[in-house]
Amino acid sequence: MLQVTALTLDELRKRSSEKWREYPADVLPLFVAETDFPLAPAVKAALQRAIDIGDTGYIASRTPLGESYAAFAERRFGWRPDPARMRTTADVSMGIVEILRRVTQPGERVIVTPPVYPPFYDLVDEAGAEVLRVPLRDTGTTWELDLDGIRSAFEDGATAILLCNPHNPTGTVHDREALTALAELADEFGAAVVSDEIHAPLVQPGIAFTPFLDAGEAAQRVGYAVVSASKAFNLAGLKCAIMVTADDATTAAVRGLPVEVEWRTGQFGLLAAIAAFSEESDEWLDGLLRTLDQNRVLLEDLLARLLPAARYRIPDAGYLAWIDLSALGWGDNPARAILKDAKVALHFGPAFGAEGAGHVRLNFGTSPEILTDAVERIAALTGR
Repeated sequence: MLQVTALTLDELRKRSSEKWREYPADVLPLFVAETDFPLAPAVKAALQRAIDIGDTGYIASRTPLGESYAAFAERRFGWRPDPARMRTTADVSMGIVEILRRVTQPGERVIVTPPVYPPFYDLVDEAGAEVLRVPLRDTGTTWELDLDGIRSAFEDGATAILLCNPHNPTGTVHDREALTALAELADEFGAAVVSDEIHAPLVQPGIAFTPFLDAGEAAQRVGYAVVSASKAFNLAGLKCAIMVTADDATTAAVRGLPVEVEWRTGQFGLLAAIAAFSEESDEWLDGLLRTLDQNRVLLEDLLARLLPAARYRIPDAGYLAWIDLSALGWGDNPARAILKDAKVALHFGPAFGAEGAGHVRLNFGTSPEILTDAVERIAALTGR
């Protein structure tokens, strides 16, 4: 059974991406959503072939990416989207902005569900709309969509909702019932649902993931999904995402986007995504999920032993941990003190919305050794 193992710290320090260049070498970087694993062999081989033959031109107007993703979604989620209803762009954020520009008018309001991925606020603004916050409901054991609050927002004039499925930073996988109810609400009010599903390939075995467009007929009418291999396979710098639709009207909206939206797709990103979504990469992805499962449990154990005042729920998906450090009295933004005094870089909780006060987001897509070192450094601050 394949186990995907992280690179050593010395190897990782040779990387030139944001994770390894933002802070000095004495800082452990666990903030941005990059992982510390080698590339999947099929992805590495596809990129190497392209380099060997100089395949570095523009993306083609016809590629096998749609078929590759459709087959992947069928294997992993039991859902087969129509490749004819897909179009690529540079990344999920760009896809979100371009779709929001199609489904909203300037000044209209778009619902977001904080705590949520910080760029969501900027993407709504970039599209010319205004953010309307409807926070997730904390049930005490998980987080869920506040459907009553969302109804009120639609009644108040919101024309779209930007959904994070699975949710970043909590790692929550919204269940089919909730997604179907959301779709029916949007359909009732003539609103659009734009679903960011970038973390979907990282849903843990045993957790049922429902793509929004598979959540019923209403979801097909109102929904747009934006997907990518970039988070699971660490391909963010290569630039490729897919905008997916399931209805004639929504498909027409995406087809009506300027051709330059599609031409912003990176050639290397496209080739890497085809390889990532191929059946050849399934074993590697399964191995990655096993590693992440071990790390999410290790983090729970480390916090329980070394930082028992911290509150953390094991996420359903991804490699991001949402940790409440409020009880430690380190202020609304504890990541600042942790960076300064423990030399561990975490994502600032308040960046995810007011609900992030006292919280940090920690990336556990790394080695057990780095993860352990990071928590030990943070825990040492409590003894000063």
